[in-house]
Amino acid sequence: MSKQPPSTTTSGNTTSNNKGKTALAQNALVDQTATLRRAAGLESNPAEALEKLLKKHSGTQQLVLLQDFPDPDALSSAWAYRLIASAYNIQCDIFYSGTLSHQENIALVKLTNLPAKRWPASAKEAPDLTQYQGYVLIDTQGTTSHLTERVEAAELPLLLVIDHHAIQGKIKAEMADIRPDTHATATMMAQYLQSGLIQLDRSNSYHVKCATALMHGLRSDTSQLMQASEPDFIAAAFLSQYYDAQLLSAILQASRSRRVMDVIERSLRNRQMQNSVSIAGVGYLRYEDRDAIPQAADFLVTEENIHTAVVYGIVHDEDEEKELVVGSLRTNKITLDPDEFIKEALGQDSHGRFFGGGRSMAGGFEIPIGFLSGYYENSDYNRQKWEVFDKQIKQKLQRLVDPENGVLNTD
Repeated sequence: MSKQPPSTTTSGNTTSNNKGKTALAQNALVDQTATLRRAAGLESNPAEALEKLLKKHSGTQQLVLLQDFPDPDALSSAWAYRLIASAYNIQCDIFYSGTLSHQENIALVKLTNLPAKRWPASAKEAPDLTQYQGYVLIDTQGTTSHLTERVEAAELPLLLVIDHHAIQGKIKAEMADIRPDTHATATMMAQYLQSGLIQLDRSNSYHVKCATALMHGLRSDTSQLMQASEPDFIAAAFLSQYYDAQLLSAILQASRSRRVMDVIERSLRNRQMQNSVSIAGVGYLRYEDRDAIPQAADFLVTEENIHTAVVYGIVHDEDEEKELVVGSLRTNKITLDPDEFIKEALGQDSHGRFFGGGRSMAGGFEIPIGFLSGYYENSDYNRQKWEVFDKQIKQKLQRLVDPENGVLNTD
């Protein structure tokens, strides 16, 4: 991919060549996943394939990994898997390496006692990986979790992947249930529950809280069911028999923190609008405030005459002394594919892993800063570093904006 914006006379060929390479890579990954699904018997009956896997590994202890900053879909789906696995004498520990900063995620975990934990920063406090016989990825394919490298280094086998995002890379798992055409992993987990792998009990508060979490995850990833398809509605109808409406209402009424409001204000002040696209850099953020970025994108896309918003910033983790460019895309333009747009705009790392991706109407990206990581007391240096990354991200995003037609060029 060219480092400079292509000229008017050559942009068509350059974009076509880049998209051709991206399409070929993604087609190969789609074929690989289709092969995995056939081998696992998923095309005929996913529930039977999962039951077979669970029976095979009965009596073991598994590690369930989520993306670094899990959303309600990931949290609830992992809990549902843990509930199902327990019926087959499998003990699961759910971990993520980032933090929960979105007010609804914090409320979800606290109000339901959702059994997901942050991986300890101290090596002494970290779990002993030798106690696990394998690991499972839920709502991720491993590319959005820094824990993946740790379990691979410990040579833990990847037993299962359940995810609804587009294909991110080669997957070596005993079973991979990946459905990019499904709007939420919570929908998939509800289907597993509905198939009878376990029987939910309305009088069991643990079951009720898990069903409530799944309903929240499903609603969250379908924009409160406005983008839901038939399987999502069927899953929601099933969960409606078990979830607690008052508990869900309490989760949804969690207030935004002042720091989140400050980031939203920054995005309003810094946004650049062109052809119904709003792009805003919000500067430096603390690691625990990362979830303010998607909330700012959610806010900007509601502006009049705007159909797509992208918000990004440099997230600084003082504990591990690392920095990342983190961004979120939100769109209400039906013909825009966030996954395709982000992958085309930002490309891949040296290992062939895309810096970001997405689903219907939403996407995100994460780019390690690497050698330039580090926050310094010299404010001029920090300002100059931000200006460099701000201009580079804007350049890559705006390269796909067609000024003549006023639409994002993803064809």
